[in-house]
Order: sequence, then structure tokens, then C-alpha cells
Amino acid sequence: MQKSDTEEERYLRAKKRLEREKEFYRHLFFYILVNLLLFIINIWTSRWYLWCLFPAIGWGVGLAFHAADVFLIKGFFGTQWEKRKIEEYMQAEEDKQRWE
Repeated sequence: MQKSDTEEERYLRAKKRLEREKEFYRHLFFYILVNLLLFIINIWTSRWYLWCLFPAIGWGVGLAFHAADVFLIKGFFGTQWEKRKIEEYMQAEEDKQRWE
């Protein structure tokens, strides 16, 4: 396997990163939209008890983990991990075909 990345590999990695960022921003948009609707319903039905905070906090924790995965944690399930797993699967398939 080559050590230097080809232009196509770099393009595919950049495209994948862009897709992950788009998915996060889509997640953020729906978080804001749904929680805004829940807030409006909450104020309309029971002004003195802000129950809408509970789903906002719960979903917010999930959103924070999503943001960390996309923007902060690059090594855990990052490109190098993917390359290792792909090579591992390809090697396992090759070994399997050898014995068939």
C-alpha cells in the first residue's frame, strides 16, 4: 500500500468529513426546531412548570457527544481506525477465499 495519499483519497476523506459536518448541522437544526416547539407548547399549557427543559437537556447531551465526535475526537473512530478495519476485513476475506 502506498504511503502517500492520492488526490482521490484526499477528496474522498474531505467529502466524508463534509458529510459528517452536514449531518451534525442537520441534527442541530432539528434540536433547535423541536425544542422551540416544545417551549411554545410548554408556555401555552403550563407556564409555571418548565417541563420542556428535560427533553432539551437530554437531547442536548446527545448533541454535545455528536459535536465532540465530529469536531473534537478525531482519533477514536477516525480515518486511521477506518483504514485498519478495512485492511483487516479485506485480509480476512482474502484468507477465507484462499481456503475455499
